[in-house]
Amino acid sequence: MDVRALTQGGVRRALVLAATLIAGALAVFFAMKAAPGDPALTALGENARPDLVAAFRHAHHLDLPVSAQFALWIGGAARGDFGQSLTLAGGVPVASLIATRLPVTAFIGAYALVLAVALSLVIGTVSALQRGRLADTIGTSFAVLGVSMPDFWLGYVLIFFLALNFPVFPSYGFVSPTASLRGALLSGFLPALAIAAPMAAVFARTLRAALLEVLHREYVTVARSLGFGPRFVFFHYVMRNALIPYVTVLGLQVRYLLGGVVVIERIFGIPGMGSLMVDGAFGRDYPVVQACALTFLAIVLLTNLLVDALCARLDPRRAA
Repeated sequence: MDVRALTQGGVRRALVLAATLIAGALAVFFAMKAAPGDPALTALGENARPDLVAAFRHAHHLDLPVSAQFALWIGGAARGDFGQSLTLAGGVPVASLIATRLPVTAFIGAYALVLAVALSLVIGTVSALQRGRLADTIGTSFAVLGVSMPDFWLGYVLIFFLALNFPVFPSYGFVSPTASLRGALLSGFLPALAIAAPMAAVFARTLRAALLEVLHREYVTVARSLGFGPRFVFFHYVMRNALIPYVTVLGLQVRYLLGGVVVIERIFGIPGMGSLMVDGAFGRDYPVVQACALTFLAIVLLTNLLVDALCARLDPRRAA
């Protein structure tokens, strides 16, 4: 493969990534500025003296033109400096807050993704191989039900049926994996399952459709006629090709995963980035919300790059 073409493709991807991050930063920044409320009054109180409000706004550059504020913020963000919290933790660097909260969100998100992938691989594969039978009907019914269930509603249902009846699953709070891995797995199970169930339904439907399409391809028939065993044909010819659209959808669902984390963390009292972002929005803490949104955007973009690379590896037609 042409090395120059690969280099140009990498540069093009990097430019697109940078442009998307800047566009996302612009959208988040000006959306927060357009929102009602004044962080100075939120931090100091509605009855604060005008001179204290003016001093607060000057100290945090809120008295500058919006364009100048954006230039200062994006310049600092490029260096990893997202400013200081205005109202949630006055004076604390936002980067420190994110460094504390991001591992919690990453654990819950990874937990949910593992559950979704495990469930969908089983349900999608069984449904495709048992097409038209009882197992297929049950699997497709689960997929339709999962797609139609909002994650926040499912979170309350899980609390009602599991947490209240089985005390082993806490209904509120979270134990850090560094303190106790078992405690983290138990306290994170219900929120992870609430996020995973709708995603597993989408993944299972995608995998089932992809498997059914690949099962009838000519190269699969040829492989069978050459005497290869059913298991070898399935894993080397059917599943590998069916995983390409599956992995693509998995990457696209990362956006849903992050959105679900924001809601579920509030329901289950998990001190992650989702709850930090919501608290920042209610507290008019502009730097916190902007930094959280930009971090989520970077995660989505990097995940898409990873998915593209993985699909290229799975595609048997790619050049050696």
